[in-house]
Amino acid sequence: MRNSLEHSLYHSFLRVTVSVLAIALVFDSGLLFEETVLLSNTTEQHLANVVGVTVGVAPNELNQLTGRITELETELEAKERLIAVSVGNTQSTAPFDTSTFILSVILFILLTLIVLNYILDFMRARRKEVKEIYVQRNESAA
Repeated sequence: MRNSLEHSLYHSFLRVTVSVLAIALVFDSGLLFEETVLLSNTTEQHLANVVGVTVGVAPNELNQLTGRITELETELEAKERLIAVSVGNTQSTAPFDTSTFILSVILFILLTLIVLNYILDFMRARRKEVKEIYVQRNESAA
């Protein structure tokens, strides 16, 4: 198998990664549809609400009552968050969206890597051609 640019696993990985990130960035930034921004922000908020930590202790009457109160408070906070998310702003009022910025930076870095790889591959292939021409001229002169 020839080791060329088209068959390089690294280049294929970079091209697929850039494609996926570009699609995610278009989705997250809302370039095509404004609803995708709301969906993205709501998903981030729900994921942030789901993450939590639980710890267990030996059950007794006081622990059970305290646990029940804590459970009710947690349910109340979750309902308040859901209400805040559903009633909250339907448009992205934040002028600076962190997830879109991070996706843009990562996409820029990957595109820079791809361009750099193509330039370096071209320079290496060009150097190889020049070297072959030089060797041919020296052999024909001798």
